[in-house]
Amino acid sequence: MIKKTLVIGASEQADRYSNQAVRLLRRYGHEVKALGAQEGQIEDTKIESVPPQDDDFDTVTMYLNPVRQRSVEDYVLSLHPKRIIFNPGAENSFLAKKAEDQGIEVLEACTLVMLRTNQY
Repeated sequence: MIKKTLVIGASEQADRYSNQAVRLLRRYGHEVKALGAQEGQIEDTKIESVPPQDDDFDTVTMYLNPVRQRSVEDYVLSLHPKRIIFNPGAENSFLAKKAEDQGIEVLEACTLVMLRTNQY
């Protein structure tokens, strides 16, 4: 099943996990939007520096640390995704609680591992 995914904290640097996630999500056939501090490109996916206004994301996968998440917290909750994945280093109990209170599934997991083990 294709899951439209927003990668927050996307980077053009190939060694970054967010970059690897964008590439792997695309290889697995998922529709991907990428939000980063700077505009750029990861293969065929544009990194936007302004939050996309789509409203039909299945998944938000987070690569920002909790302090940097403050700037996108309201935006993420306004998307009402089915789930938010907090990748290692991005765990945020405050945002997770707010999301769960809105009926959003919260996972502390690694998107790359989930994809490779068919748990995505």
